[in-house]
Amino acid sequence: LPGNPPAAARVSSNKRLARERLRDAGLRVPWFTSVRLDADPAAASTRLRYPCVVKPLALAGSRGVMRADDEAGFVTAVERLTSILKRKDVRVLRDPASDEVLIEGFVPGREFALEGILERGALHPVALFDKPDPLDGPFFEETIYVTPSVGPADEQARIVDEIARAARAFGLWHGPIHAECRVNPAGVFVHEVAARPIGGLCARALRVDGPAGRARPYEELLLRHALGEPATGWRREARASGVMMIPIPRRGFLKGVRGADEAARVDGVDDIRITATPDERLQPLPEGASYLGFIFAHADAPEAVAHALRDAHTRLEFLIDAALPVME
Repeated sequence: LPGNPPAAARVSSNKRLARERLRDAGLRVPWFTSVRLDADPAAASTRLRYPCVVKPLALAGSRGVMRADDEAGFVTAVERLTSILKRKDVRVLRDPASDEVLIEGFVPGREFALEGILERGALHPVALFDKPDPLDGPFFEETIYVTPSVGPADEQARIVDEIARAARAFGLWHGPIHAECRVNPAGVFVHEVAARPIGGLCARALRVDGPAGRARPYEELLLRHALGEPATGWRREARASGVMMIPIPRRGFLKGVRGADEAARVDGVDDIRITATPDERLQPLPEGASYLGFIFAHADAPEAVAHALRDAHTRLEFLIDAALPVME
């Protein structure tokens, strides 16, 4: 079966290698550098421009990503990231990338996510998601994805073109991609092109129409494509849709959830899935690596989807007991 070269997959999962490929291909990238985990952050802080963003090379879901606005903030961010990268659940992966930290200039602007399928080098865009909540730091917790995008058509076309260029720069060739980018007056800045589809339950926010029928699960298209069927006959469903990844508000142990039935009755809401379990230890970003759950909605317009997601979220009450210090 066709697929991506292993080297391309490695580039797509390492933020420093990805930045280098984007830069070498002539795409827009912020300034960036990297330091070893055992380097002195105070010494490095005097050589940087601010604001900047400190990132792990390999973790996902914005885990460990922090903005620093000055030298003191940078030192604090690196020390905090170092603690995350030394945790047992990270070290057990034995990833050499966990010994290095990426530092790059903060890119202002609106953020988007593109879900697409590469077909022997040609990008077939499936959905462009707006992220209506500002992601300016100090942490970068994603909450709402809504599609279709309400941005101008020419802007959307530029996003697709730049992400296609980025995929080629990485060497990605065949299969699903999930890409993230920011757009400001300077242009499109591609943050990542992952050689995978949208993660976890979020795929339930995306349904497609195609030869096999209307409003099919996105996973059906992915499986058919993996088996050799073309993706060109498939399109995202006509109605707007979206998902909220319910953020963890504070550290502690989950004791219960109130208001789920009321939230589920909000007009436009399809489903609410609470994935955190009773007595589960919760940690918000930047240390955390999960969400409380997901809210899914459909409507005739993207703005109505976002409104339904926010309305349902306000009706949920999470009972969280304060946690004791965590010993790793």
